[in-house]
Amino acid sequence: MPDFAEPLERLITEFKRLPGVGQKSAQRLAFHVLRAPRENAERLAGALLDVKDKLGLCRICNNISDADLCPFCRDPGRNQSIVCVVEEAHNILGIETTRQYDGLYHVLHGSLSPLRAIGPEQLRIKSLLDRIAAGAIQEAILATNPTIEGEATAVYLAKLLKPLGLKVTRIGMGIPVGSDIEFADEVTMWKALEGRREL
Repeated sequence: MPDFAEPLERLITEFKRLPGVGQKSAQRLAFHVLRAPRENAERLAGALLDVKDKLGLCRICNNISDADLCPFCRDPGRNQSIVCVVEEAHNILGIETTRQYDGLYHVLHGSLSPLRAIGPEQLRIKSLLDRIAAGAIQEAILATNPTIEGEATAVYLAKLLKPLGLKVTRIGMGIPVGSDIEFADEVTMWKALEGRREL
């Protein structure tokens, strides 16, 4: 027997499907929706449907877009000779907030993971190779996550891209600004030492 009325129980169940949302958070969200004015619920429902109905992938870089080309690919002011390769579209935000990168992007939509049966065929690697074959790109920055899967993806891409004659770089990794060295694990410390530079 459900703890709540069926519509509320259904809403809690749907919220629990979201990443990072457990039973208590799902209940809080559901009760918030229940208490909010109907217009708020309609706006939320409309926004959810718009995300599914009005968004697609950029035909060049695979970024999420509401048009044929994403804002980065259609911006003539961006450096057309550099492409930053990321695992997911939301990774772009972290790079853009630095205001230091003005090149293009390429979204793989995942990383290599044999345990989850994700191989090169499941990623958007072919479209990256096609872009590079077109000849305008001179550098590929591999900005995959510092995980086992991200590292494996970066190594795999480097082996594919280096023979094509372009510069292949990897984002620096190591100790985050504002933290203490004593709390760094051995891999983070190793990456920090490996990526050291002259002052």
